[in-house]
Amino acid sequence: MTKIAIVYYSGYGHTAKQAEAVHAGAASVAEAKLYRIDANGDLPEADFAALADADAIIYGSPTYMGGPAWQFKKFADASSKPWFGQAWKDKVGAGFTNSASTNGDKGSTIAYFITLAMQHSQIWVGTGVMPSNAKAHGPNDVNWTAGFGGALAISPSDASPDEAPRKGDLETARLLGVRVAEVTKKLRG
Repeated sequence: MTKIAIVYYSGYGHTAKQAEAVHAGAASVAEAKLYRIDANGDLPEADFAALADADAIIYGSPTYMGGPAWQFKKFADASSKPWFGQAWKDKVGAGFTNSASTNGDKGSTIAYFITLAMQHSQIWVGTGVMPSNAKAHGPNDVNWTAGFGGALAISPSDASPDEAPRKGDLETARLLGVRVAEVTKKLRG
């Protein structure tokens, strides 16, 4: 069975909601599991072992001040041990992020994930979803934020996790999970 790992940090619950949508999509095609980085930026050693056993690793973090949260960066730094042994080589990689602003420099976070994946010799998969960019489109439409390198979500600063990310962003995240699982299955064929 194809195994998809979703490793993420969530500060206020919005990115956790997005991670759950990615998980739902991936789980509809393959075995999928969520691995949450804690508030101290730690991931248990057993979870690192599980990542080495996965066929794909999807990265997630809110975008804070133009990049991933420090907790995610701590995880990335700790991944130097699997990097040294190339434990994640040829695994599929993908990513998602969330911030309060329409732009919020989310692209910088996705670029960080891509660089991390390339250092681990992974194979990056983007959303594969066309943008909803006509006048009639809005936050409830798929890929309204036009993320191609990864799934992007907007959670207004005064919105609770019950209110945001919105329907379109969650569906975009779900579709990313589906795509990663399908591509991984094809590659592992």
